[in-house]
Amino acid sequence: MGGTAAFFSPHSEKNAFLHLKLKIGGINMKNNKVYIFDTTMRDGEQTPRVNLNIKDKIEIAKQLEKMNVDVIEAGFPIASEGDFEAVRAVAKTVKKPVIVALSRAVKKDIDRAWEAVQYAVKPRIHTFIATSDIHMKYKLKMTPEEVCKRAIDMVKYAKSICPSVEFSAEDSTRTNPEFLYKVLEGVIDAGADIVNIPDTVGYDIPEEYGKFIRGIKENVPNIDKAIISVHCHDDLGMAVANSIAAVKNGARQVECAVNGIGERAGNAALEEVVMAIKTREVYFGCKTDIITEEIAKTSKIVSHATGMNIPNNKAIVGANAFAHEAGIHQHGVLACSETYEIMTPESVGIKKSTLVIGKHSGRHGFAEHLKELGYDNLSDDKINEAFSKFKDLTGKKKIVSDEDIETIMNHEIFQVPEAYSLDYFQFSSGNTMISTATVEIEFKGEKIRKAAYGDGPVDASFKAIEKASGMHLKLKDYFIKSIGSGKDAIGEVTVQIQKEGDNKVFNARGMSTDVVEASARALVNAINRIYDEAIKYSKVADN
Repeated sequence: MGGTAAFFSPHSEKNAFLHLKLKIGGINMKNNKVYIFDTTMRDGEQTPRVNLNIKDKIEIAKQLEKMNVDVIEAGFPIASEGDFEAVRAVAKTVKKPVIVALSRAVKKDIDRAWEAVQYAVKPRIHTFIATSDIHMKYKLKMTPEEVCKRAIDMVKYAKSICPSVEFSAEDSTRTNPEFLYKVLEGVIDAGADIVNIPDTVGYDIPEEYGKFIRGIKENVPNIDKAIISVHCHDDLGMAVANSIAAVKNGARQVECAVNGIGERAGNAALEEVVMAIKTREVYFGCKTDIITEEIAKTSKIVSHATGMNIPNNKAIVGANAFAHEAGIHQHGVLACSETYEIMTPESVGIKKSTLVIGKHSGRHGFAEHLKELGYDNLSDDKINEAFSKFKDLTGKKKIVSDEDIETIMNHEIFQVPEAYSLDYFQFSSGNTMISTATVEIEFKGEKIRKAAYGDGPVDASFKAIEKASGMHLKLKDYFIKSIGSGKDAIGEVTVQIQKEGDNKVFNARGMSTDVVEASARALVNAINRIYDEAIKYSKVADN
């Protein structure tokens, strides 16, 4: 789309809209409204390995109705008995949207389409024929004159049995414009309420497609008697961009599918088209009637029914659409969400933005997340200590869960003072070698390095730590559990330690993605508990 976008104040928005009312095909239309035509159940079902049953289609149709979609293309009745039954079932069930049945520009197709869709409160027959030279020559084997006559005759026939008829010139974007203008003028005169201009193979780019739509408005004499619809495919990744370029140039119906599913690379994604128009309403000078708060739910229902997972980076409905990991971004969102969000998550049915706690997170975002977890009265020193431990953990695993953070807080931050610290460790083990461990412990500024061997890496590390601490210890109990899930889950080790000559048992925990390291840290924590208690006892004795 050429030119520079003008910027308007919100107060000028209403003045930017035109309110001319038209009566087209039984539909009251303001020319600032864009009708959303959902083809999830027709073109969307043409996605490879997707097969929707009647139950699936009814569930999707009900949700589309709840979302206030204007038009639902329920299927292609002539294609199969299953398609016929599904269209009929949707027509009988859903009341508010227009229900559409697709047909070729063939009499038997149209009859079958009407047979299925006649039960709808607002029925429509959508008939099509290809108009590009390549399709007419190789697929249809018809002359342009024959195609034009067929299109006009079949629209006239469809209109004789159905109150609303849509005509599609398949492969419009590779059609000679002058021939297309002629066909469109003829089918509108024959009774077509909507003329669809599909980019069937996803060939066009936005500026080109917008100009193409504008050419239709300027060169089809009776175009004011019909709604211009667009149906764009995503072969070059431009389906949404082409669709909104068409809207900018006068199209007032967009055919799209939830999650962008469809033939080959898919269709224009409904949620992206709708939110683009809503977010840039002043720029486009138009709007939809979609209840956008239902978008996320609709996306999930379609994903479940089709078995097609939603990519994390999918716009609007992907898991990362409102997720912020970078520290700068998190700080900005916390201060004012509009710094990094052009729409609210609530506006599409998502409860709130997510501050993803990962290696790019900053201290501010981490501190806010601690508050959400209930740690809201921490000193700056404790926050800094926790943040340091957290950063260490992000270097070891991709995703740091809330369980991981709580483990850090409970097992590391709220431990007794760290008199002994584990600075260095190295473990060697295997089925053909003796397990050995080398550790370096710091105590009162002195670094003590010791090595030992044992019946496995854990036993070896315990013996090396025992040597370095100078304490004679007895392991009373040991157990391990996983915190979180996945192969990089944290291992939490709990030990019960008894100092030689003392009956008291000390419990301590250690955690790491490495089980041996977690074991070593648990023992060091136990030693610190023993030392802390000895210091406290000594102070009491002195008093």
